[in-house]
Amino acid sequence: MIDGIIFAVKVVVFGGVTMITQKVVVTEPLGLHLRPAGVFCEESLKFESKIQIRKGTSLLNAKSVLGVLAAGVKCGDEIELVCDGSDEQEAIERLTEILRGGKIERRDDDYDK
Repeated sequence: MIDGIIFAVKVVVFGGVTMITQKVVVTEPLGLHLRPAGVFCEESLKFESKIQIRKGTSLLNAKSVLGVLAAGVKCGDEIELVCDGSDEQEAIERLTEILRGGKIERRDDDYDK
């Protein structure tokens, strides 16, 4: 991302269905443990689009805390967001911003000092 511009969004056509994907390196210091996963899912639920996380060979529901936790995403992991729906562009931009920018609320006791 340079000056707030998100790069490398690609359009995928699968079986006549168009969707967009975005690879993201997670910068949240502790990865997507319970609290960040909850915040991420809460944000995902604001969109009508189907939103999934691909990590390795797994494709998981980004609107489910259990799905996000099952991905086992750690700081520095590269994941791919897959969005399909009427607000897919807005969804992918917002969720990428959260994952890249550390926009998840933190408490001081979550981190080693």
